[in-house]
Amino acid sequence: MEHRLCFLSPAGPLTLAERDGALVGLRFEAEEDTAPSPLLLRAREELEEYFAGRRREFDLPLSPHGTPFQRQVWQALRTIPYGSTCTYGQLAAAVGNPRAARAVGMANHRNPLPILIPCHRVIGSTGSLTGYAGGVERKRLLLSIEEPIR
Repeated sequence: MEHRLCFLSPAGPLTLAERDGALVGLRFEAEEDTAPSPLLLRAREELEEYFAGRRREFDLPLSPHGTPFQRQVWQALRTIPYGSTCTYGQLAAAVGNPRAARAVGMANHRNPLPILIPCHRVIGSTGSLTGYAGGVERKRLLLSIEEPIR
């Protein structure tokens, strides 16, 4: 059974989903809450800390469902440091398939745990903020949260 918790964030409404003791979804929309579990409450707290600029890494059990290639890309996304970006081509090379930039883009688009698995840190080869499942404005917001203080 999936448990859900919805809350309002600087990126708009977010719904967290948990199944079997791990987070399986973060959606950019409001969905009906179920009984919030301790994990969902902790995840909301960590996300609130992130949005406030007090958290750089998440310490939450994640269980994204996808193909082996998607899971490989999502694991590679988790290695991109806070405040950094990489291109789709660089990410494709990191997963051992430098010609798979488009496939990496599709895996990013299907990431079930955006923010927690930071697909917003992947940009176009020209430095442009190419597509983001949550919208380019949200991507811009998330990257601005992570900008180093100058």
